[in-house]
Amino acid sequence: MLHNQVIFKNKLINYQDEGDKDCGFTIVLLHGFMNDLDIWHYYVVDYMRKIRVITIDLLGHGESNCVAEEHSMELQADMVKTVLDNAGVKNCVIVGHSMGGYIALAFAQKYPEYMKGLCLLHSHSLPDREDEKQNRYRVNEAIRNNKASFVVSFIPNLFSEYNKKAMHADIEILKEAALKTSPESIIAAELGMAHRTSKINVLSESTYPVLFILGKQDTRIPVELAFAQAMLPAHSEVLLLHDVGHMAHVELREVVRKRLWSFVIMCYTLN
Repeated sequence: MLHNQVIFKNKLINYQDEGDKDCGFTIVLLHGFMNDLDIWHYYVVDYMRKIRVITIDLLGHGESNCVAEEHSMELQADMVKTVLDNAGVKNCVIVGHSMGGYIALAFAQKYPEYMKGLCLLHSHSLPDREDEKQNRYRVNEAIRNNKASFVVSFIPNLFSEYNKKAMHADIEILKEAALKTSPESIIAAELGMAHRTSKINVLSESTYPVLFILGKQDTRIPVELAFAQAMLPAHSEVLLLHDVGHMAHVELREVVRKRLWSFVIMCYTLN
């Protein structure tokens, strides 16, 4: 698939713009920490036959450059807007996985006029607790000392124990992508997440549908936390998946593909 590039803060940002640009339906897929846009390949190949699909390498990930010592969620949101403006996109449904969800929330807060719908895929709207911030600072120290060791242990733990063996090949691919991410970019992302602010108001004030996709075996996003936040939007839906960890879009691709597709159609039909 062809890649596109746009300049943001005097640096190159990489993205893909596929599918039917005249259909009126656009989905934007934002990957998580130490992933890149290739994680969405399965979805793009299917959706591009029917709707417009935009995937973005977030700051310092994939082929996008690092632009600052700290990549705040608001800075990332501004980058997403730059991509959408360059592509001529006026409205969209945004799907954000984990860190991508934090960025999607920041985007929705800053640029609500673009929003047709929001999907938080293993993500939520609260800031880090103090202990979570301290853990991110420890991660950054580990990255400075031995990035490879951290990556090798981090990636498999995103998956449920049920899926680790069966998805060994997928895990290895994700490790390779993560190992290509520079220490500076990993640290910038961790600092951005550590210092992010509450986006509870984005959910409570949303005028568009919000979909939460959760894994029962997700050790990073407690199901109870997401369920409580799902009560806030005027229109909220929850997909809770058994034997799934933090990577539903990889662990259960077909289920998530179908659910996101129906969600996009509904969002545009309602709005």
